[in-house]
Amino acid sequence: MTTRLCTGIVRSAFALSAALASTAALAVNDLPGGPAVNQLDLHPPVTRIASDVHSLHFWIMVVCVVIFVAVFGVMFYSILRHRKSLGAKPANFHESVGVEIAWTIVPFLIVTGMGFAATRTVVAQKDTTNADLTIKATGYQWKWGYDYLKGEGAGISFLSTLDVAQREQSDAGQPQGDDYLLRVDNPLVVPVDAKVRIITTAADVIHAWMVPAFAVKQDAIPGFVRDTWFKATQTGDFYGQCAELCGKEHAYMPIHVKVLSKDDYAKWVAGEQKKLAAQADDPNKVWTQADLIARGEKVYNTNCAVCHRPDGKGAGPIKPLDGSPKVLDADKLVQVKVVLGGQNNGAMPSWKQLSDTEIAAVVTYTKNNWGNKTGQTVQPSEVLAARQQ
Repeated sequence: MTTRLCTGIVRSAFALSAALASTAALAVNDLPGGPAVNQLDLHPPVTRIASDVHSLHFWIMVVCVVIFVAVFGVMFYSILRHRKSLGAKPANFHESVGVEIAWTIVPFLIVTGMGFAATRTVVAQKDTTNADLTIKATGYQWKWGYDYLKGEGAGISFLSTLDVAQREQSDAGQPQGDDYLLRVDNPLVVPVDAKVRIITTAADVIHAWMVPAFAVKQDAIPGFVRDTWFKATQTGDFYGQCAELCGKEHAYMPIHVKVLSKDDYAKWVAGEQKKLAAQADDPNKVWTQADLIARGEKVYNTNCAVCHRPDGKGAGPIKPLDGSPKVLDADKLVQVKVVLGGQNNGAMPSWKQLSDTEIAAVVTYTKNNWGNKTGQTVQPSEVLAARQQ
């Protein structure tokens, strides 16, 4: 009996040691720019908007607590002070004009005051004008695509996907690291103290681009364009996630923003542009129409289908390409100029960040797809000439 008891105690000790060791192995620390252990408050603000949101959150919480204490204090005081055991007699009255006025005006003043305090911040959140850098963030199942449209770095584009090693850890049930499920292969890179406009859209279902440290959360909706902005006041790495349930891989769609000094950002841009130049096609190459259409289909599905739809019919304010007068125009450069320069005050953005070959291919594709049977072919050299005009 004693031997069995000792054996049981030893086994229990070993099991407890193993559990503690496992817990220690899984222990994580606060992630700068990301979530903290046992976090209760909002993320430390990195933008002025985020600081304003924090202040609003705090003071409105104070107002709510004061109202809660006042209302329940009066209620419990009335219950205790006027209970039957103390001999209280119920009053007999029908209405009180003073009370009616008070509980109408006081809540009105409270709500008006809270709304007034929040208006400046809410309006500022939607003011995306005068941006130093414009980036399109496209949600895919399940990754983010970034296209630098305007400002230093225009023309750079890449996909940002969950780091492969982290996905393998998740599949194996062995999470490791403070940035578990937040590390990506290609983070979004921006300069410090620059106003960055983020244009959001999606290629399949609704996603949401959210970085708590910036107080930014904007839905990315297929066929629609939304925008938001931030201006980071310090360098570092900041993390977020897709905040809209977008399918079974929703948990594997992180956002990583790397904020660099202006000099370091310029170096990063130069490096990326060298990579793009190395991959660029020869604009003087003459392509067959079939090859251009095949490549144009890929370019269209990656960049255009999200707004104009795969069938070219458009959606809402987005003009259809199937049967479009500009696509069918006898002057094939009419459509090329639209792609290069945009139109309708930016509703159709400029796509000059695409290469001459990509633009030639996608224009040729749209001119010879769906009901558009123009037979026209646009060569990269023609796009290059139009770009230089």
